Amino acid sequence: MKNQLLKDFPLVFEIQGDHLTPITIMKKLSGEKKFLLESSHKHQENGRFSFIGADPTIELKSFGKEVEVIKEEGGRTTFIGNPLDITKEMLSHKRKLDCSVPFVGGAVGYVGYDIARHFENIGNLLNDPLNMPDVHLMFYEVIIAFDHLEQKILIIGNPLENSTLECIGKKMQMRKEQIEAPFTEPVGDESEKGKFVPYISKELFMERVKEAKKYIESGDLFQIVLSQRMKAKFKGDPFQFYRKLRIQNPSPYMFFVDFGEYTLAGSSPESLVKVEGRTVYTNPIAGTKKRGRDKQEDEFLENELRTDPKEIAEHRMLVDLGRNDLGKVCEFGTVSVNKYMQVEKFKHVMHIVSEAQGQLREGLNALDALASCLPAGTVAGAPKIRAMQLINDIEESKRGVYGGAIGYISADGNMDFALAIRTMLVKGDEAYIQAGAGIVYDSDPEQEYEETINKLRGFLGGNSC
Repeated sequence: MKNQLLKDFPLVFEIQGDHLTPITIMKKLSGEKKFLLESSHKHQENGRFSFIGADPTIELKSFGKEVEVIKEEGGRTTFIGNPLDITKEMLSHKRKLDCSVPFVGGAVGYVGYDIARHFENIGNLLNDPLNMPDVHLMFYEVIIAFDHLEQKILIIGNPLENSTLECIGKKMQMRKEQIEAPFTEPVGDESEKGKFVPYISKELFMERVKEAKKYIESGDLFQIVLSQRMKAKFKGDPFQFYRKLRIQNPSPYMFFVDFGEYTLAGSSPESLVKVEGRTVYTNPIAGTKKRGRDKQEDEFLENELRTDPKEIAEHRMLVDLGRNDLGKVCEFGTVSVNKYMQVEKFKHVMHIVSEAQGQLREGLNALDALASCLPAGTVAGAPKIRAMQLINDIEESKRGVYGGAIGYISADGNMDFALAIRTMLVKGDEAYIQAGAGIVYDSDPEQEYEETINKLRGFLGGNSC
């Protein structure tokens, strides 16, 4: 692919935004394949901007080494290779927009867990009953940035390939008119899901835990994350499910992405990898307790979490993994841990959280950092490659989106991807969710099974599974 996809002249329209919300803007936009990326206001370091868009100009889908690039006007081109290398080439022409917005248009979508097969030998390809792409990215030349701090809306245009400034200007003007138009909430626009049922029995999951423990006892690895998937009937509008989710489970990373054939809606607490300029960040989360019923119980549970030897050992190991992942792509001596073993509280649970950072090595960019960090040790185990190999032997099907990453790659080189956990996939009339548990030497199989169920209940609320 010789032609660079993104050119050098971003345009910006500004609108006063104190009377609007990202949700109302999302509902006002016409078009297909809409996305909304946002953060809860509690997490202020992530929450200044929400990003909204519709009608991608180009899409990239990959199944294994076959990568298809689909253009808005109907052209399709197939490449053989690593989809991240092809994406890197498509986004290779950087430029800096003179503002504080971290995403100025570019790619939005997901990179699945199985992208790891492009970098490591983790075993034979597993069955995929959901028939999902390994990577699905959509490229938007007009996006909307909602600045919560300054209460303004920025409509940003980045022409793609053969687009003209006149064409981009018309698209931006159309979005401006839609945002400023009166809006009435539709009546009866709801979603409904049935009870989620597991793909595998409790007994089978527990047998898998016992099998994994044998490998740990023999010294093959220290930890492995085993997961299970559930499904339920779904009808109605997935965006209505997302609207409830963002209230029930406010998180640093909340997202709704409509890919056309399916939709992803999620509320992830964990950043997989973030690139701002030349600085790369990763945020390992390991160690979880439920929230207390009152302040006293909350403080008691927090102290239990801070002093639990198993949780502390697991977290330290995963911080080391994160530092190692950054070390592969960062300048020697620049990787450091700037936040270590802090307890962060969410609506239903509290986690032990750390943050590592480093400076990208010359000649590398955000896609290299993403490749180095996928998948996170928190969804695989340690050592990571051996854990992935055993996951491939023990689990029955490809993980797909679960354990991968969801987010954006900006045209100017910035990137922010959340770990794809606490995420629901809606495809056809069914919804799918997945959760894992970290298995270590002294793990109790029944408790590990219950951990996966509790994570899913916390995500869905109530007795949905």
